[in-house]
Amino acid sequence: MNIKKWLEKNTYSLSGKTVAITGATGGLGRELSRYVVMLGANLITVDRNQARSAALEKELVAEFPDAKITRILADMENFGSVKSACEQMKDMSIDYLVLNAAAYSIPRKKCDTGYDNVFQINFVSPYYITRELMPILAARKGRVIAIGSIAHNYSATDTDDIDFSTRSRSNLVYGNSKRYLMFSLYELMKTEEKMLSVVHPGITFTNITAHYPPLIFAIIKHPMKIIFMRPKKAVLSILKGLFDHTDGYSWIGPKLFNIWGYPLKKMLKIAEKAEIDRIYQTAESIYSKLK
Repeated sequence: MNIKKWLEKNTYSLSGKTVAITGATGGLGRELSRYVVMLGANLITVDRNQARSAALEKELVAEFPDAKITRILADMENFGSVKSACEQMKDMSIDYLVLNAAAYSIPRKKCDTGYDNVFQINFVSPYYITRELMPILAARKGRVIAIGSIAHNYSATDTDDIDFSTRSRSNLVYGNSKRYLMFSLYELMKTEEKMLSVVHPGITFTNITAHYPPLIFAIIKHPMKIIFMRPKKAVLSILKGLFDHTDGYSWIGPKLFNIWGYPLKKMLKIAEKAEIDRIYQTAESIYSKLK
């Protein structure tokens, strides 16, 4: 099956629908933006780089002249920026919220909320946006599409180091933040029918995977492009989330070892109930303080 046939089989027109995508100008966000515009949806790019957002809008309008695109500034490291973006989105009729913005190996710092920036970008800000927009999405029978990661399996959460600010290994810090995002949203929406889709693209060549030292990256980047799926195909798992929900701790991702192939829904390795409950309680506590 090629991508064209997969799209014909698994998608339909999104005409009249509005899709908001955080991190819309990154490798996966860019490809997803093109797909949703191609399918007729109105697009809201929620991104920190307005120059790249403007360039993406120009590119998409050139290919799809009838495209309706709105650009919103939001830096996930800056809570004031996130809060302002939420207020703007509340006035829009959003049907799908795609939590795509993420950070892996970046210079670490404390954000204005007091949390580590990787934790804030991958969990605190996305959770806050979700909580703020839930009433709108619920009223429109919409959906949240949250990008998870196989890295959520790398370690359990730690009550003494919620944001893993004392850890230095990028895979653990990133995995912890995704673990918080995935399980907190499952608990938040367990009574909201068909309102959540947890997805993951596997491993693909984007800015997140380009975190190695320059010399090593120069050596491995070409093999990576051959071994792993390109963003155009990897993003299909995220796109699938717009058309299918996940429940019972399932997720949508590449069918072969969570790395290769077209999207397939499967059960994910879950945490113990006590940890999941604690994750959700922590998420709600953080949201209440920021609210």
